[in-house]
Amino acid sequence: MKVQIITLFPEMFEKVLNTSMLWKAQECSAVSFELIDLRTFGIGVRRTVDDTPYGGGDGMLLKVEPLVAAIEHAKKISPNSKVFLPTPRGTVFKQSKAKSLAKQNEDMIIICPRYEGYDERITDWVDEQFCIGNYVLTGGEIPAMVLIDSVVRLLPGVLGGDLSAEIESFQQDDVSVEFPQYTRPEEFRGKKVPKILLSGHHAQIDKWRKGDE
Repeated sequence: MKVQIITLFPEMFEKVLNTSMLWKAQECSAVSFELIDLRTFGIGVRRTVDDTPYGGGDGMLLKVEPLVAAIEHAKKISPNSKVFLPTPRGTVFKQSKAKSLAKQNEDMIIICPRYEGYDERITDWVDEQFCIGNYVLTGGEIPAMVLIDSVVRLLPGVLGGDLSAEIESFQQDDVSVEFPQYTRPEEFRGKKVPKILLSGHHAQIDKWRKGDE
């Protein structure tokens, strides 16, 4: 999978993409990343990427020309990539979507909006709009990181165990969460590990983990 990220702040991604599972995913050739600085496609000597909105209002909007130019640049590198845009109007992103995208293993282009948003005409170049929750962030970089991390960790060879990605929270897009887990020591400041986990009775442990006991 190749992931290209269109952003005004590429430096925000450098540590994230080269740490933990995202670093491992690159090491095992499951994914490659490319950061595309939107300012490169800005207009004029000052590389302008934003302007005031028609009809008035506070703030600035990302202009359509630089965004489309950046997408077209990314498409030349990976013509079959799907373009993703984080936006409050997008479909709420869930674990089932992360699993589906990992299974499809298709290249992605992710746009990171800024300021008050973007010229709506950009959506004609977007394949999927997504939303990570009902709250407001400064820009699209963090939603892009959420999308990347949730999908890339599920690519073959990235996680350690065969069941690591299956025994997790939200597998059915509901509110179910993974069972509590413990490790050594057996007791810490009066807090003890549940006896059932020390019993060696795997059937009973499995029932406990499922909440049947």
